[in-house]
Amino acid sequence: MSRICYITGKKQVIGSRISRKGQSKKSGGIGTHVTKKVKRIFKPNLQRVKIMLPNGQVRRVWVAVKAIKAGLVEKLI
Repeated sequence: MSRICYITGKKQVIGSRISRKGQSKKSGGIGTHVTKKVKRIFKPNLQRVKIMLPNGQVRRVWVAVKAIKAGLVEKLI
């Protein structure tokens, strides 16, 4: 099972790590230039928690911390 938030649907997103080189124009240079772009993954902060579904069933699911803090889900102990 992939790690996707059960409540909000958050999942990992692909982006780039950009390396820049040179002196900025503000500091008297000719500006910075992109020298390298490397692919990377931004992962959401997911926690595996027990929750109670609307039909009364208890289930363990991946939930984003943002959803837990917002009160969208009630954690069971």
